[in-house]
Amino acid sequence: MRFLQQHLLLLMSVLSLNQVATAQMAPGVFYPFDSVAGNTVEDENSSYVGLSRPFVFFGRMYHQLYVNNDGHLSFIQPSLEFIPYTPPSNRGEDIIAPLWTDIDISQNGVISYQQYTEGVVLAKATQDINLYFPDLSFNATWVFVATWDRVAYFYHTGTESSFQVVLISDGNLSFVLMNYGDIAVTPNIVQAGYDTVNSARYFVIPDSSDGSSIPSLKNSSNVNVPGRWVFRVESEEETVVGLQMRVTSYSDLTESGNIAFILEKLKQELVDRGLPNSVELNLRRVEKTTP
Repeated sequence: MRFLQQHLLLLMSVLSLNQVATAQMAPGVFYPFDSVAGNTVEDENSSYVGLSRPFVFFGRMYHQLYVNNDGHLSFIQPSLEFIPYTPPSNRGEDIIAPLWTDIDISQNGVISYQQYTEGVVLAKATQDINLYFPDLSFNATWVFVATWDRVAYFYHTGTESSFQVVLISDGNLSFVLMNYGDIAVTPNIVQAGYDTVNSARYFVIPDSSDGSSIPSLKNSSNVNVPGRWVFRVESEEETVVGLQMRVTSYSDLTESGNIAFILEKLKQELVDRGLPNSVELNLRRVEKTTP
């Protein structure tokens, strides 16, 4: 009996060490995930998830989603599409794709997901959103985490890429976080970002459409946190952005090509900071008058 107890204790110790090692290897920007105890997705498959709280994505409320093998979430139906389409695709579905490409976990890698309505994960989500959006006084009531942990690309067994998507809501406001660890180079077609019904809203993370440059995702960000992109996604209304700038004279903005050049540069800056590619900018002249 003592011999059996000693072996059981040894086995438990080994399991604990393995779990600690796994946690230590997770990138610092990742939310907690458990590939052992959590729900997992089988290779070349999709998993249906009934949401414990509804999630609003650009004006549409969803009570379910699908975690798809090939690096993306869908809401209406599962998807086995392994070749991403580039937004704006003008299709009739909402897609959130932290890294959409041809993934093969038959040899290595685990895809897992969890949702939370209490505990430290909600506290972490609340802290993060209030840091990135300090004017909201946000309090998370639901968090969904899907993690592709050290997954391989199809036809490229042995490659390892780790990335994660986090959905956060308080019942009214909705946010999407995309977190990146080490991402392997691939010749496969890739895409990271999101698209919506008829592409009313869409966004492509810069340099995410080239399989040779995607390792840089680990160092890119729109919130000054390397490896993390954050988007506010509940509203279907147009985003209005105001900007004040000073020029030497109004003629500086009326010379041939200057207006288009300035607006294009400004648009690129806003897109890099998280606004969708569909954002449209207009210039209006306002003259200061002396009372």
